Amino acid sequence: MDRATSSRRAAASPADATESTDAGSDHAIYQAIYDGVMHHRLLPGTKLPEPELCELFGVGRAVVRRVLERLAHEGIVTIRPNKGASISAPTPEETREIFEARRAIERVLVELAVERATSRDLKMLRQQLAREHDAMHRFDQPAWARLASDFHLQVGALAGNPILLRYLKELISRCSLIVGLYEAPGNAPCEHDEHTAIVQCLADKDATGAIALMSAHLSEIERRIDLNGPQGEKTLAQMLGLA
Repeated sequence: MDRATSSRRAAASPADATESTDAGSDHAIYQAIYDGVMHHRLLPGTKLPEPELCELFGVGRAVVRRVLERLAHEGIVTIRPNKGASISAPTPEETREIFEARRAIERVLVELAVERATSRDLKMLRQQLAREHDAMHRFDQPAWARLASDFHLQVGALAGNPILLRYLKELISRCSLIVGLYEAPGNAPCEHDEHTAIVQCLADKDATGAIALMSAHLSEIERRIDLNGPQGEKTLAQMLGLA
């Protein structure tokens, strides 16, 4: 290696290190907020003050703003001029539209999953059901909520269409916002027995049955939504799982 090449690499390395650090910080902040929504710790309307996020994660405002803008693009966060960012709070009309869209997406995904799921895929889904069953009997509500969402993502992944799966991930995040705010405490976001019945339809290659069960399952989740449900009071660090 000649001296000029060595000098160029040495000069570039601090910037590369900074870029790598920023990317790691972006991921950490994004994942903490996303997980807070999925685990129903961060409720709709929760404020996300930039100074507090900077302090909690030890980063500058540019990093925090970049993450909040990404979350806003995905519909998880709302950014208002001069008011800052907060977790999105879907209206009753938006709630209806989100569930309507999710039923349409999951109808297509479950139909493709019936066609494409292998015996190995079904084994993995049954392992998922066993973990759900265990969390349910341990009364571990956060794990129960996470596993319920993971089940739908696993079924969606079996369809083999990453574009539809990306849409489903966004819709599940937004449904988790709604459930986290309005679902009665202690209720399962999804019923374990309904998941079990859907997996059996996949095993039986019964697309009609799987579609009907999934549609009814999502409609039941929407039916249980109480738009007058109370919100809890926690610090931002607690809701992000940092305290």
